[in-house]
Order: sequence, then structure tokens, then C-alpha cells
Amino acid sequence: MQNPIDTYWNLRIADTASALESNNFEVFTVDTAEQARETVLGTILPATKAQSVSWGGSMTFTGSGLYEALKNRTDLTVLDTYDKSLSPEASYERRRQALLVDLFFAGTNAITLDGKLVNLDMIGNRVGGITFGPKNVVILAGRNKIVTDMDEAMFRIKNYVAPVNAMRLGKKTPCVKTSYCQECKSPDRICNTWAIAEKAFPKKRIKVVLINQDLGF
Repeated sequence: MQNPIDTYWNLRIADTASALESNNFEVFTVDTAEQARETVLGTILPATKAQSVSWGGSMTFTGSGLYEALKNRTDLTVLDTYDKSLSPEASYERRRQALLVDLFFAGTNAITLDGKLVNLDMIGNRVGGITFGPKNVVILAGRNKIVTDMDEAMFRIKNYVAPVNAMRLGKKTPCVKTSYCQECKSPDRICNTWAIAEKAFPKKRIKVVLINQDLGF
């Protein structure tokens, strides 16, 4: 067989997309982060008729170029929660206001093969936006986020995603030193709020863009 790795991921993505669709998510499959950006800007954004946009923390979102493409749009009300010029108080308030936009962008920590989104947050604004508030949500997910089941999803998040993010953010947690979760009580703990989206409600409110690349954590 030629290109067995490509064949593997094409099959895995197709199965995941089918499971997500059966759970009422709207699914778009693309090969690259650039195609994900084009799909959002050319198809999803016009279809939602969104007048306001914002986002939760997502390296896949920034890596796709969507942040740069959207943050200065003058035809949209853009609530930029990444704005480093804001005070901590103003930044927190902007995150609250972002929960009322027409279109909210986020990544996901894991997607199970039976079509569930699994996430763990520090503040909760990302999982809050996914579950309720924004009229529409776009989840950008690289193929590396696909896992077999809920147990694998939670293990991946606690023992890979969280430690790596804690390292990236310069947090002072035990996992930064050990690379795995120790169920800490650190003031810097980033593992506070779980959210599992088993189905999308209303139907197609959450749109998942599956990308056939390894992206984000």
C-alpha cells in the first residue's frame, strides 16, 4: 500500500466526521490549516451572517491565520480576547462579553471516535462559549486531537495537554517539572472546569473543522 499514513488518517477523520454529524455537529474536513482558514472565511462566516466574533484560547485558531485575518475586520464587531494592552480586569470583562457574540472560535482538547468534544479549562471562558451563549461556534481541530474514547481523552488532556500548556504559559505547577498530572492544588493550576459536548444543540450550532494535520496541543 502506498502512503499508509495518509490512508490511516483519511479513514480516522472520515469516521470521526461521521460520528460528529450523527451527534448534530456540522462538520467540515480539510487537508491543511490554510484550507481551514479559507473554509471559515469563505463558507462558514458568510453562512452564519455573523455581525460579531470572538474566540477562546486556541493555538490551532492562531496557527491557521484566522486571528490575523479577523482581528482588524471593520465590517464585524471584534472582541479580541488576546489583546495584550488590556489590564487583567479589562481582559476578564472582555472574555465575559465574548460569550454573547454571534460567532465564537475555539479549539478542542480531544475528540472521541464516537463524536464527543472533551475540554478542560482554567478560567472557563472557552468551554463556556462552546456550551452556551454565542449563536454559533467554530471548533478548529487537528487530527492529533482524535482519540478512541473518553478514557483516552481525559488521559491525554491531564497528562499531555495540560502539562504542555502549563509549560507554555510559565505556570508554577508540579506537572511542569514532572510532565504528568499530580492532581495539584497549586494557585497556578489550569485544570479547573471540564466540559463534554456529547451532541450539538441546537443542531449544527457547533461547527467542527477537522484538519488533516497535527496542530496545537
